[in-house]
Amino acid sequence: MKRVALHTLGCKLNFTETSSIGRQFTGRGYEVVDIDQPAGVCVINTCSVTERADRECRQIVRRALRHSPEAYIIVIGCYAQLQPEEIASIPGVDLVLGAREKFELFDHARGFEKSSGPRIAVSPIDEVDNFGTASSIGYEDRTRAFLKIQDGCDYTCAFCTIPLARGASRSLTVNATVAQASEVVAAGYKEIVLTGVNVGDYGKKIDTDLLALLRQLVGIDGLERIRVSSIEPNLLTDTLLGFWLEHPKLCKHFHIPLQSGSDDLLKGMRRRYLTEWYAERVHAIKAARPGAGIGADVIVGFPGESDDAFEETYRFLVELPLSYLHVFTYSERPNTPAALFPNQVEPRVRFQRSERLRILSSKKRRTFYESFSGREVEVLFEGEKERGWMTGLSGEYVRVNIPTDLNLVNQVRKVTIQHIQTEACIGELIDTSLYPHDVRFEPSNEVTLCVP
Repeated sequence: MKRVALHTLGCKLNFTETSSIGRQFTGRGYEVVDIDQPAGVCVINTCSVTERADRECRQIVRRALRHSPEAYIIVIGCYAQLQPEEIASIPGVDLVLGAREKFELFDHARGFEKSSGPRIAVSPIDEVDNFGTASSIGYEDRTRAFLKIQDGCDYTCAFCTIPLARGASRSLTVNATVAQASEVVAAGYKEIVLTGVNVGDYGKKIDTDLLALLRQLVGIDGLERIRVSSIEPNLLTDTLLGFWLEHPKLCKHFHIPLQSGSDDLLKGMRRRYLTEWYAERVHAIKAARPGAGIGADVIVGFPGESDDAFEETYRFLVELPLSYLHVFTYSERPNTPAALFPNQVEPRVRFQRSERLRILSSKKRRTFYESFSGREVEVLFEGEKERGWMTGLSGEYVRVNIPTDLNLVNQVRKVTIQHIQTEACIGELIDTSLYPHDVRFEPSNEVTLCVP
């Protein structure tokens, strides 16, 4: 059988798109294998958020060629759109495809026949308007699937290359999204994770919005959970938040990018909110649902981040009831305004600050998990984590392990949290019946958002 090796760098959106490209291969009789297995074709989906992601691309190409010296190497993704000539210079690369072309891979590959040198097919980003529907059906986790509903970004954050790599914001229609979600459920998945570059911007150019989409998705029979991968704080309106908090199918897990706890830095980053609004959103969620999980992205070492500005961010994060942090060390990216800003922070200082915030994140996650001790949660079980133990996630994004019972895979069950380990809670199964059998939702008045 023909074999293709797939490898994804970066975000879940990239993974979702890789999964869909993989289905194009399987539909043509290919077996999908890992990058460390011999294959005739290798597809590497790249990221370019940080300098490390660029280096990783080179490393993965070399790694693929060690296992498949004669393979036809294709590089796609954000790095491919931004730096196609640089990728084409990597020994062994045969084809570089841009944001538009990656969804037309077979049209550009010419039968995967090696030529005398690499070929580049990359359209200018302002010409990229195709969507490229994508979901992760059939890959890795069999219990929850990622569904791409939005792509591109119209924001102009000073540090970000995404608009240059993915183009303008665009969305899949509500009807098409519901149809795809129904296919995901028919394939046996219990949870759908809505993903995109700026998910909260969904529908802006097709006369709809994320709330309208959610109202349709919750009506899909057999779909037990909907999780939103991330939402910008300025797009988390009272109306959207009220529905999200009230509907049982919507996971009470909010990932809300912050980036800095300094208003001066937020302005320099060209973010669309200040710390007062961010804190208000977090406290509103916690007032309505104290057990909700709330995560934040934070960038450390942005130009102009003085010691005082970092301490301001640190104190802001300490005081907020967040569940975890995703910490990013600032990396200068070509063609972004921030790369030319004065007062660049020394790399050693960036690293030290990142470590402090990662330690804070661990403490916050531990505190969040401890708040569930003795409480009941509903867990969607994924499979065996290690011998004798299986694992799953609650709607609040709490990792829960229980003694292995493979009959529970892809089932949502009630569990009592017994005690806390470093990276997970240990739970005890409450009953043996499937839960819930039939999720129903009767609309009521909006949740009142109280800010203490």
